[in-house]
Amino acid sequence: MKKVIQTQDAPAPIGPYNQAIQFENTLYVSGQIAIDPKTGEMVMDSIETETEMVLKNLGAVLSAAGFDYSDVVKCSIFISDMGQFANINEVYAKYFDGPSAPARETVQVAVLPKNVNVEISCIAVR
Repeated sequence: MKKVIQTQDAPAPIGPYNQAIQFENTLYVSGQIAIDPKTGEMVMDSIETETEMVLKNLGAVLSAAGFDYSDVVKCSIFISDMGQFANINEVYAKYFDGPSAPARETVQVAVLPKNVNVEISCIAVR
């Protein structure tokens, strides 16, 4: 049975989808962007602060379902400029480190929702 996960600690969906869906021991977290859930404002001062906000939003959704970063087995990263890969990776490494890091792909895309520079989704398993 699937369970819808929602939290006010992450941005509300901007379309017809949920923040996450849990099915048995697996959590599918929708792509998160750098919207501050407290203010509704975009956080785009730098690619580093934007990535930090994205990962905090991802963590809030994980937490709402009783998961954490260590449960993440797969991430998908969508970026608007592959030239920012190293900067994004530096922030990402604070949340997912070395041997315990999940599988991942990083894809450059033409445009992301609200013209953000980075969006990250994940799958977590307990």
